[in-house]
Amino acid sequence: RPLFCASVLDHVTLHVAQLAEIKQQTTSSELSAFCCLFVRCCKTKRPLVMQAPIILLKEGTDTSQGKPQIISNINACEVVVDAVSSTLGPRGLDKLIVDGHGKTTISNDGATIMKLLDIVHPAAKTLVDISLSQDAEVGDGTTSVVLLAGEILKCCKTFVEDNVHPQILVRGLRKVALLSIARIKEIAVHVKREDVKEMDDLLKKCAATALSSKVIARQKDFFSQMVVDAVRHLDELLPLNMIGIKKVKGGSLEESRLIDGVGFKKTFSYAGFEMQRKKYTQPKIALLNIELELKAEKENAELRIDNVEEYQKVVDAEWAILYDKLEKIVDSGAKVVLSKLPIGDVATQYFADRDVFCAGRVPDDDLRRTIQACGGAIQTSVSSLSDTVLGTCQLFQEEQIGGDRFNIFTGCPEAKTCTIILRGGAEQFIEETERSLHDAIMIVRRTIKNDAIVAGGGAIEMELSKYLRDYSKTVAGKEQLIIAAVAEAMEVIPRQLCDNAGFDSMNILNRLRQKHAEGGKWFGVDIMNEDVADNFDACVWEPAMVKINAITGATEAAALILSVDETIKNPKSGANDPPPALPGRGRGRPM
Repeated sequence: RPLFCASVLDHVTLHVAQLAEIKQQTTSSELSAFCCLFVRCCKTKRPLVMQAPIILLKEGTDTSQGKPQIISNINACEVVVDAVSSTLGPRGLDKLIVDGHGKTTISNDGATIMKLLDIVHPAAKTLVDISLSQDAEVGDGTTSVVLLAGEILKCCKTFVEDNVHPQILVRGLRKVALLSIARIKEIAVHVKREDVKEMDDLLKKCAATALSSKVIARQKDFFSQMVVDAVRHLDELLPLNMIGIKKVKGGSLEESRLIDGVGFKKTFSYAGFEMQRKKYTQPKIALLNIELELKAEKENAELRIDNVEEYQKVVDAEWAILYDKLEKIVDSGAKVVLSKLPIGDVATQYFADRDVFCAGRVPDDDLRRTIQACGGAIQTSVSSLSDTVLGTCQLFQEEQIGGDRFNIFTGCPEAKTCTIILRGGAEQFIEETERSLHDAIMIVRRTIKNDAIVAGGGAIEMELSKYLRDYSKTVAGKEQLIIAAVAEAMEVIPRQLCDNAGFDSMNILNRLRQKHAEGGKWFGVDIMNEDVADNFDACVWEPAMVKINAITGATEAAALILSVDETIKNPKSGANDPPPALPGRGRGRPM
């Protein structure tokens, strides 16, 4: 060290106070770079010259990279998982979320909660995307896919801290996804589509499993039958928008009903509406997109007349046009007239005098479902009203349901649609019931298209965990550790089911591992008896597509987050812009 100190004294004259000041004004990385340059200059006896920094990004840009960035992204995802983990399963709790407008939502649906959470972290938003994707694709498993992704990332976190390259982790995760999907397809049970009764029983049990974790779990038998009947009314494409769900406050859940046809709330009506009949047998139905009322002149309209007679001619012409339309509608034989546009007081009274029912301002989706059920087509003109464009049904009636009046069409010849009318107390309760039925309808639709089923209640996850753990022992290298870690992560579903129900998760999981090691591949958590049970015999069934989609989404999301090693966040627009210049005094002269 004496030689080194001598070279320092010969070429550099820095006081201790100056070094302390440099240390306070620089970060550790900058100080370390300065010290390296300082020592290099001392050894080569060259003057200390600092290189000017190269600025590539806009001032105020936030950048972070490397291993700390990956760990930071994983920590953010763990926080999101903690927010929804307590909602899993039949004993899951609800979340109360108040949005920016003060609207309150009470729900335990994973996709609804993730959508309402205003997450700003860019990596954590990936979990929101996979939850919404799961909801759109299969309808159920939205909480499970988030839990799986979070637990896989948590297991990979230790490998990242031990300097395992992220691409090795990604390769291992994709191999796990392929193995898991192949195993699910291997052990899934297929039901014969030809046996209608057996297929309906399967659909009902899948719907009941989806509803068991919802707010209407006690009425799951009642609603599962309703959901299966509703989906059976659709055509082979099973369009979701052909099932109308109408909410009526008041009454009990058991007063909810399924209408084999179309039903919608009575629209706004003018004087004369009460004089119309409210019940027709085998009526002809006219579906219009025409305004049947006298319109006021526009503000910029100009009409120049010389005498009162000319003005009267204009008024008479307007009335003649309206009455001509009304006469053609009545002459067509239609007894029920529905229009997307308003039907005025004159037209309402005209129809009432001629024993015709009318309703204007009918919502577009209700009108389209009426076409699917009753036939006919929407007309933009009354000049070609014939039987080919008019719909029909067995019975039309206006019925009082709770505090609302509904127009109901039943006995429809082309019944490819149906309507579910929900009853209940609080508004939030009915909305949560609607979300629950949506999940059950999606499950039934998916089961009809893919008839493979597996046992729920954590059974399939425990079987995959055992399979992956055994497979990992046949693989050499780092992949063995990765596959074994993901096998442990699969146990998060039964563990969280136990935790949410207040059970001893360690005891239940140990018993499940024993059962699966003995060959009981369908053993899962028995929530009702705080025990383990064969969930296939207990009819806790789920479509295999739900699990396949959840595992695919979770592993892809984890691989995406592990692949990100740098985040560049640009400053908000206008944050660092200079203030605008003051205006001149004319002709370019400054003020």
